[in-house]
Amino acid sequence: MNNKILKPLLLLFILFTATSCELVEGIFKAGMGVGIFIVIAIVAVIIFIISKFTGSK
Repeated sequence: MNNKILKPLLLLFILFTATSCELVEGIFKAGMGVGIFIVIAIVAVIIFIISKFTGSK
């Protein structure tokens, strides 16, 4: 009986304390970090490929 009341109250507490804007902000911050990492990795691979074609002649 006590567990049936506790779960909905916990859900309501989470819904009222964590707003959707904060959740979306966290997702976009994580996405931006991953995006920057991917761009740096792609640029490094392109530089590596160009150096292999032009460097060893």
